[in-house]
Amino acid sequence: MSGSIRGRLLLWQISALALTALLVSLITYSLAWNGFNRVRDFALEQIAYTVLRHGRVAEPEEDAAEAEDLGQFVSQVWNSRGQLVYSSRPDIDLPPQRDGLNVVSLGDDDWHTYTLREGKRVIQVANTTANRNAMFAGIVPWLLLPMSLLIAGLGTLIWMAVGRALRPLEAVRREIGARDAPALHALDTRALPEEVAPLAGALNELLARLDAALALQRRFIADAAHELRTPLTAVRLQVQIAQQARGPEERAAALTQLLAGVDRVTHLVQQLLDMARLAPEANRAAMAPVALDELVKQVVADFSSQAEAREVDLGAGACDRVAIPGQAEALRVMLGNLVDNALRYTPPGGRVDVEVTVGTDAALLTVADTGPGIPAEARERVFERFCRLAGADIPGSGLGLSIVRDIVALHRGRVSLSDTPGGGLTVRVDLPLAGRGEQATPG
Repeated sequence: MSGSIRGRLLLWQISALALTALLVSLITYSLAWNGFNRVRDFALEQIAYTVLRHGRVAEPEEDAAEAEDLGQFVSQVWNSRGQLVYSSRPDIDLPPQRDGLNVVSLGDDDWHTYTLREGKRVIQVANTTANRNAMFAGIVPWLLLPMSLLIAGLGTLIWMAVGRALRPLEAVRREIGARDAPALHALDTRALPEEVAPLAGALNELLARLDAALALQRRFIADAAHELRTPLTAVRLQVQIAQQARGPEERAAALTQLLAGVDRVTHLVQQLLDMARLAPEANRAAMAPVALDELVKQVVADFSSQAEAREVDLGAGACDRVAIPGQAEALRVMLGNLVDNALRYTPPGGRVDVEVTVGTDAALLTVADTGPGIPAEARERVFERFCRLAGADIPGSGLGLSIVRDIVALHRGRVSLSDTPGGGLTVRVDLPLAGRGEQATPG
């Protein structure tokens, strides 16, 4: 991992803030010092104008505007008898105010005055609010300059910091955007920040699952095509034999074989459709209480004619009344595959028994036959798709137990194989029970 985005942003932003604050402080200090000197120089200027005006008598042709040009302050002096002995602006009648700073309204303007009493003399200096506003308006642009520099400097540095800190995310986005189905290898997380590395790790897990799903899909399609090729070839051959038959008996035999081939293809296609329905994205039906004992009786009844044709004794044994949370159609497919497999591998004169019992926390479904059974070392392998044991001469697709496993997994159950006492195979399916409120048989 390459540090932290949080750490990078903090480092860059604090550095940008410190650098900008230093720059703004220098500019503010310079502006404040310059403003202070300008105020002091302005005061000196006004004192000079006051000295210039002292004792001067305005000429008759001199108007108030020309007199105002000599200074922006008005200075006045009163003697001990309260007579005005000097005014830099005789045209302004501003009476003496109490000692200190004051604000007085005169005409259309406000005046700021400072009054000083020395002995019996009164000295007063004043200027207008309008004059102060005009002076301050000239300073405002310089006051806004530091803030403008602060915003511009911080904005630029933060933009650079965010862009640099988020560069790993952009790299991940580009790498993922360039991927396609064949390129699902993991992302390199070694150089990623600690905030991005977990996201990349989760993406790697998703890519791995997607790659496995695509590989499984490709294998499934290849296996399905291979499995369909054999019965379709046999169907084609039987059609050719029927076309070339020399008599009714030979044609009838060929058609019988043709019908068996069509049945085999139909069975395989039906199982492929069942597997497609069990795909996680296609199987989102809600669970509902299913009466397992009633379902067993229905499936046994559905296969009774097939069992009779094969001369196999198919029956429902002990069937405790129990309901489990599940999908009725999926459970019917599971049970149908178990019974169908048992009937296929049980020789004439054999038995297939289906039972349902209730355990402490699960319903126990068993399908026991008296067929050849499955060797212990092959019992895990037979749940794989299209898996058929060597030497098996019974027609089939190798999908039945794979479908059973997927449906049991969908219902959070367990499936296991064992020997039937006396010979044969017993399939046991454990399906979790519903809560007490759901165990009543649905009406």
